[in-house]
Amino acid sequence: MAQVYHHEHERGMQQQQPPYYYNEPLSHQVMKGATSALAGGSLLVLSGLTLAATVIGLTVVTPLLVIFSPVLVPAMVTVFLLVTGFLTSGGLGVAATMVLSWIYAYVTGGRPTGSDRMDQATDKMGWKGREIRERGEHHGGGGHYQT
Repeated sequence: MAQVYHHEHERGMQQQQPPYYYNEPLSHQVMKGATSALAGGSLLVLSGLTLAATVIGLTVVTPLLVIFSPVLVPAMVTVFLLVTGFLTSGGLGVAATMVLSWIYAYVTGGRPTGSDRMDQATDKMGWKGREIRERGEHHGGGGHYQT
């Protein structure tokens, strides 16, 4: 009985696989760690250099921005408004074109995406309209206002 338990216990241990990194040699694990540390350190150095360059650039450019600010600020506001207007106009134009093409396909008998939901909504509105009219005729006497 003890041997049967021992063999089942060994089979259970054999079925469970250890994580893949336990099968790698120690040298591979060390090289992966060293490579990761080197890549992370170099990226950290690059981010520090970028921060330093940004601070130096702002220090040099700040007097020029102060001198030219009466011209630059209105110019930047104007450019921002122009770009925003053109992008909004283009986006709305594309949206309108897509809606018009969908309506054209729907009206000419095509089955564009979502047309089944449109048909369901139309049917539902028609039924609700008839229901409201019938309630009005039942309660109000023909649906006409009486004065």
